[in-house]
Amino acid sequence: METHNSCIEREEEFTSLYRWQHWIRVIAIVVLTVTGFYIAKPFISPIPNSEPTNFMYALFRSWHEIFGFVLTAVVLFKSYLFVFSKRYKDEAGSIKDFLSPKIWIQQIGYYLLVSKHPHLRGTYNPLQFIAYIGFYVLMAILILTGLILYVHVYHQGLGGMLYDSMRNFEVMLGGLALVRELHHIAMWGVILFVGVHVYMAIYNAVFGKDGSMDAIFSGNKWHKKH
Repeated sequence: METHNSCIEREEEFTSLYRWQHWIRVIAIVVLTVTGFYIAKPFISPIPNSEPTNFMYALFRSWHEIFGFVLTAVVLFKSYLFVFSKRYKDEAGSIKDFLSPKIWIQQIGYYLLVSKHPHLRGTYNPLQFIAYIGFYVLMAILILTGLILYVHVYHQGLGGMLYDSMRNFEVMLGGLALVRELHHIAMWGVILFVGVHVYMAIYNAVFGKDGSMDAIFSGNKWHKKH
């Protein structure tokens, strides 16, 4: 007699390298959000000291810059995997599902609890694919505007190398004040994405019952044997 466990097979969804870049990105976004709010409007006052050592604003800004470069590196690495890695070619395969009206109808029906989840050729369903494209557009805006702001503080080293090109982008975007506004707007876009992303991940884990939420921790999803 076949047991329940023998009807289920494990499939590796995410490698350890993929999972590491995901969680590094999560940590970077959290740190950048907190430090970004502080830079915009300081909400903690340093303890009064007679010595000029309470540079809390500079400390928050330094952490913001450090994790800004960490996030930039991770986003570039993930973009490389999406475009060039054969191991993750199914991610690029999501474009085919995105262009399929049938998949769109089935996917919306699944979220409305009126139909089953469609069979996908790629990693992401159409709604997820749109969300991820939007997320990386926001990342590009944050990185570009962040570098523009960076070169206005540091004029040597990397700041000096990027100064002329970033000033050109600054002019194209309408000036430094608008660059700051774009940076803040993109941040709120990322916060909104994270909220929806977590909700949908939990939704799919509860109704999909295939370990899709667990996969980003363990790397594995579970499927019924055909």
